[in-house]
Amino acid sequence: MSDAVTRPDEAPGAVAPRPNAVVAVLALSGIVVSLMQTLIIPIIPELPTYLNAPSSDTAWAVTATLLAGAVVTPVAGRLGDMFGKRRMLLFSIVLLVVGSTVCALSDSITPLIIGRALQGLSASTIPLGISIMRDELPVERLPGATALMSASLGVGGAMGLPAAAFIADHFEWHGLFWTAAALGLVALVAVFVLVPESAVRSGGRFDVVGAIGLAAGLVSLLLAVSKGADWGWGSGTTLGLFAAAVIVLVAWGVFELRTSDSLVDLRTTARRQVLFTNLASIALGFSMFAMSLVMPQLLELPTQTGYGLGRSMLSAGLIMAPQGLVMMAFAPLSAAVTKSRGPKVTLMIGALIVAVGYGLNIVLMSEVWQLMLCACIIGAGVGFAYGAMPALIMGAVDPSETAAANSLNTLMRSIGTSVASAVAGVILAQMTMNLGGQSLPSENGFKTVMAVGGGAALLALVLASFLPARRADAAAVPSEPAPEPKTAPVA
Repeated sequence: MSDAVTRPDEAPGAVAPRPNAVVAVLALSGIVVSLMQTLIIPIIPELPTYLNAPSSDTAWAVTATLLAGAVVTPVAGRLGDMFGKRRMLLFSIVLLVVGSTVCALSDSITPLIIGRALQGLSASTIPLGISIMRDELPVERLPGATALMSASLGVGGAMGLPAAAFIADHFEWHGLFWTAAALGLVALVAVFVLVPESAVRSGGRFDVVGAIGLAAGLVSLLLAVSKGADWGWGSGTTLGLFAAAVIVLVAWGVFELRTSDSLVDLRTTARRQVLFTNLASIALGFSMFAMSLVMPQLLELPTQTGYGLGRSMLSAGLIMAPQGLVMMAFAPLSAAVTKSRGPKVTLMIGALIVAVGYGLNIVLMSEVWQLMLCACIIGAGVGFAYGAMPALIMGAVDPSETAAANSLNTLMRSIGTSVASAVAGVILAQMTMNLGGQSLPSENGFKTVMAVGGGAALLALVLASFLPARRADAAAVPSEPAPEPKTAPVA
């Protein structure tokens, strides 16, 4: 990958960016994009009726978003480093608006899937926003701003469920997507008006072959993980996709190591700080999503089970919503710990808090307040941990590689959530009880998923312990020797 950094001449009289406005707009954009993950959940059971299609086809409305987000994130990061992070951010939000509009106008399954895929292509918004913050904000503002931006992922997901359930209950289902399009337009205008273009560019040539290879490998892997339960884990299709993912990704890695302008600099990725942060991100992504799968089901299952609380989807969403607010509330505390003790300590504290939350959840799951308390504890831990990850990544890479490195870290979290969905699905499908002739997940099944989620958080804690100890005041400076950037004269 080219290590050249160019800084375009500033126009005479250019206005310096306003940090508060930049942070607010980028966090808003992150929340809007993360809403897309939970937007469709309230209407999934009704989609076959709305679209006159089998449920096996309508399930692709969720899968398409996952696959599109995974594929575009590293590509958009590299393009942002090359041609401008704000430019790619605007393009990502445009895709969200277009995709939401397509979904809002759809009355059949094909355009809905296309629209959901376009919405998924906006997934690079959060890593691009974090990278813009590194380029535009004062060093002392960076830990708090990046922690807030990372927390927007959880805030949007937590707030999106009750909001989507309310809209689905009181309006026609297309209103969900018109609302998403309107929010996207607000974010688009705000970014265009208030966020400056980053002057840090890497230059170089875009690695088309590397992008195609990574996309093929990721699609094979995530398709096998997300659809394996439907197709059968031992089916030829599932095993063939897993085998294809291994072969393609290994070949892709060999190709990237031999390419000067690679899509992902694997040598940078192999640095201890980057490697163990990404591994911990997979474990924490797993842990965070396990909670999102378990708690709503416990709240919505009928009371006749003996452990279900019989709440509606809207009620369950409102009960879970404070968890997202806690994530955002703990972002400043995460930044304060990062400033004083370093992002490694912050990450370890966050992972430990998540593990404690799951431990409590195993024994406290019989009342609404107990589930809300455990969800908030886990949310606080996730807010701590997610706030530390950008500081760890940016402390180990050159400024010209920030967007690509943050995008790869976001991809690792997505892989963790995908694996969590598959593992939790298998556990809950195997550990069941019978209620009136209906097979439902058993109480022990939920406790097992919680134990696995807590174990994943402890694994993240162990992985974080291998990170090099360093203070966060160098969060924007590589902690390992990097090539000296070539800087063009600044007018």
